Amino acid sequence: MIPVVVRNVVTEAQGVVRLVLGSVDGSALPAFDAGAHIDIHLPSGLIRQYSLCRLQSDAQYYEIAVLKDPQSRGGSVEVHSLHIGDAVSISAPKNHFPLVTTGRHSVLVAGGIGVTPLLPMAQQLQKTGQSFEFHYCAKTPETAAFSAALKSASFADKMHFHFSQLAGSGRMDVVNVLSRHSNHSELYICGPADFINHVLLQAKMLGWPEDRVHREFFAAPALAENVSDNTAFKVKIHSTGEVFDVEADQSIFEVLDNNGVFLAVSCESGVCGTCQTGVIDGIPDHRDVFLTDKEHAEGKFMMPCCSRSKTPILELDL
Repeated sequence: MIPVVVRNVVTEAQGVVRLVLGSVDGSALPAFDAGAHIDIHLPSGLIRQYSLCRLQSDAQYYEIAVLKDPQSRGGSVEVHSLHIGDAVSISAPKNHFPLVTTGRHSVLVAGGIGVTPLLPMAQQLQKTGQSFEFHYCAKTPETAAFSAALKSASFADKMHFHFSQLAGSGRMDVVNVLSRHSNHSELYICGPADFINHVLLQAKMLGWPEDRVHREFFAAPALAENVSDNTAFKVKIHSTGEVFDVEADQSIFEVLDNNGVFLAVSCESGVCGTCQTGVIDGIPDHRDVFLTDKEHAEGKFMMPCCSRSKTPILELDL
């Protein structure tokens, strides 16, 4: 873990604050690429993941922007209570949502606070002279973080704002936008789960190849299933041959942790990809939103924090 200090707190929109996190002694923090996020360990003990929302102009600082969400599990509320001078710990940057280096035109689509990982992408694409366009969807300019700054950014000519509650603007015509680029572009989407799923569905219907559609969820979509629908199964550790029972009300991660098998876990909801584990034998019951549909069908990897098994035994590459 890396100790940092809150150096500045800025209100960026209604319910959104930007935190500038600085190294304790002024030394350089680890470099990162556009799309990266950090884990922040809050004073209460909560651990949350937030995208780094600006490329570093000074190596000793990171910046994150956080929406205060009343439906959250408490992390965003606690972030909003932090003040200048407060000390927290963070992880080194992780990146499961990187820009690909194909040279194709990039279409960036942000929904609300989903703008945060896309901002550094736009900065990077502009810096390297690559072709892109940036669509930002929100209710109003007042609720859209960074909207004023983006209108005067170096890539302002590539910005397209879609404000659903603003006269003369309105919702983005997803089909119109995506249909213009399905044969020769890369698509990057971030925002609320329902927003992402809507864009993904339209992209699929328009024939976008799955390997050119990149997305990052901040939270997993709500599942309609009940824990009573779960069935018990066994998980086998390939390296030792140990077999453990996973009850209907337990996750694979919980069982592994209780039996001393280490597995790095962060979000515990199948969003971040930290716990991705190889599957040796058995059929996973995928409940994550990190892997693609193709990867789900292949069944070579799974997320033990939330996914289960469709077969009596699931052997993992641990």
